[in-house]
Amino acid sequence: MEVRSIDYVPLRERHGKLWHLGPLWFMSNAQIATLAVGLISITGGGNLIWSLISIVAGTVLGTFFMAFHSAQGPQLGLPQMIQSRPQFGYVGALLVWLFAYVQYAGFNVFNTILAGQAMSTTAHGPVKWWVAGVTVLALVVALVGYDVIHRAEQVLTYTFLVVFGVFTVGVLATLHYPAGSFDLGGFKWTPFLAQFGVVAGYQISWAIYVSDYSRYLPPDVTVRRTFYWTYFGSALGGAWLMVLGALLAAWAGKDFDTIASINAAGDKVFSGFGAIVLVFAALGLVSVTALNMYGGSLTLISAADSLRKVRPTVGARLVTLAVTAGLSLVGALAATSHFLENFNNFLLLVLYLFIPWTAVNLMDYYVVRRGHYAIAEIFNPHGIYGRWGWRGITAYLVGFAAMVPFFSVGTLFTGVAAKALDGADISLFIGLPVSGALYWWLARTIDVDAEVELARAEAVRLEDPAAV
Repeated sequence: MEVRSIDYVPLRERHGKLWHLGPLWFMSNAQIATLAVGLISITGGGNLIWSLISIVAGTVLGTFFMAFHSAQGPQLGLPQMIQSRPQFGYVGALLVWLFAYVQYAGFNVFNTILAGQAMSTTAHGPVKWWVAGVTVLALVVALVGYDVIHRAEQVLTYTFLVVFGVFTVGVLATLHYPAGSFDLGGFKWTPFLAQFGVVAGYQISWAIYVSDYSRYLPPDVTVRRTFYWTYFGSALGGAWLMVLGALLAAWAGKDFDTIASINAAGDKVFSGFGAIVLVFAALGLVSVTALNMYGGSLTLISAADSLRKVRPTVGARLVTLAVTAGLSLVGALAATSHFLENFNNFLLLVLYLFIPWTAVNLMDYYVVRRGHYAIAEIFNPHGIYGRWGWRGITAYLVGFAAMVPFFSVGTLFTGVAAKALDGADISLFIGLPVSGALYWWLARTIDVDAEVELARAEAVRLEDPAAV
């Protein structure tokens, strides 16, 4: 059982292979909750070929930012969200941690409902019973922790390539699509940008996880190779399932239902294959639910530590995992079909909340401080990073405010600029440069050289206390 949570991982405990990141991020994305992300353009009136193009383009861009966060883990030996303290402050980081926890909870509600429906369809029994079973199993995996999560994702990846490989060939070979599905002249700007934005946002939303699963790697792995393994694993898994989602939605039309459509399409390969696909899909949803519980636990411990110093023990992990699992279960059991219908809106809100954060965090790590942090100060409530990081908070809020006129969230809200663009959402292209550039400008007054010297001095005394 893993004993660490938000604390620094000393060098003597570093282990694992860099290639392990590939299967982990491939399988984290290659599950049927991701499939639902590929429906936006089709349901919004776009044709199939432009839906596929927007999915690929959104994946290429969104995964770029997510993968750069992965390189922070081996260098710092810390989980992702605790790294927000140098930008937002010891207490100020609670702002982004709250949003992160909402994301973990929202995805878990959707994941466990899908898994429950998949198992109810194939093995029968009430959906709620299966939801409870999936939650408990995911809790066990998350509690054992880092190593078992990596191993599970590796095994599932190999199985996925067989099961979904056959399923994908069947979808391409046996399904028939409406006339005009592959007409390049059928381009519509609004559904294209809607699909692009949701896909990019979905990929960027993984940014709050990535260092959690690379922080045990030795620091001598290069930034470039860490980036590549994370990028291609996540991009391939995500694009594959989103493309499948678009294909199934175009085929099924108004009758599309995630579970029923997968089952029907699978049975076109051979009778009963749809059930095999759904059972395996449920296992994939268990694994990603465990990832969300694990990340939610780290976020809760980080938040508690900002208010009152917390010893990151196994007991703390157990309590926060149980709370996270309990909230997920209550949310899933209480959710209605209205929640499922608005999952796309939830994805857009996730995009809006984390665009400014990822811009600030990456600008700080790669441009301002260039990877040099005094790790002991991150856990010091009165350390050099302060309690409130006014630069990060200002850049975040200004970037978010600049995005608001460009928001287009279905029937919930359409900003002035989005209305002028016929509902097209380009907020992604506003929030990233505004938050990143503003943070860089505000950070000019940071004495980076002094911080580097302090980091070097404290690094000598970091290993033994961490091991104890």
